[in-house]
Amino acid sequence: MIDAAFLRESMVRQGLAYSDALFEDLDLYARLLVEWNGKMNLTAITDPEGIVTKHFVDSLLLAKALDIPENARIVDVGSGAGFPSLPVALYRRDLNVTLLDSLNKRVVFLEELAKALGIPAKAVHSRAEEAGQSPAFREKFDLVTARAVAHLRELSEYCLPLVKVGGCFAALKGGDVEGELEEARYAINQMGGRMEKAQKFSLGEEGRRTILIFIKVRPTPAKYPRPAAKMKKSPLIPR
Repeated sequence: MIDAAFLRESMVRQGLAYSDALFEDLDLYARLLVEWNGKMNLTAITDPEGIVTKHFVDSLLLAKALDIPENARIVDVGSGAGFPSLPVALYRRDLNVTLLDSLNKRVVFLEELAKALGIPAKAVHSRAEEAGQSPAFREKFDLVTARAVAHLRELSEYCLPLVKVGGCFAALKGGDVEGELEEARYAINQMGGRMEKAQKFSLGEEGRRTILIFIKVRPTPAKYPRPAAKMKKSPLIPR
């Protein structure tokens, strides 16, 4: 479905390593994505070049923005169609990936997709705020990822409780993040996080991507994460 030359060119332009095996995996991913998208709403992007640029290469930028430890335990919050975690898991087969989504039919898709791609990923049907209070997930992960899930203020409350102390939270955001980052600084600190860096990338005519990296420097207080309704009613802002 996708064009090998276009994928190679797009990856090389970003300084990513290309292989024929990765192309075969991503081509199968694209085919399954389009097939399942006919049954449920997974993505509005279904053209081959759009899938390569806006989903695959965009996701793989995470492997460039962050030196992910070998055999790292990762959870992808609000996985949706598996971005960014599953392309990264294909790029780095050593990673241990958990896919977290609140919609059961998407979890079914993720389970079938991971099986077809030969990735030993675990798909979990749960809201992030519930997982963050569960002993099975709370502060258990080396890396927590999220792409286009929520405002960074709330996103940090969803994600940082899942990160173990010394681990990282990576938020994939659009090109202009300064205002949102400033609004989220208080919440990030409350969750025990510290800003490490913001890495900016260009996707050419398709837009820009900023990957924000936060380090977990201390445990998250037990009262966080709160229910989503509480987050909305009482956003974490300095009083």
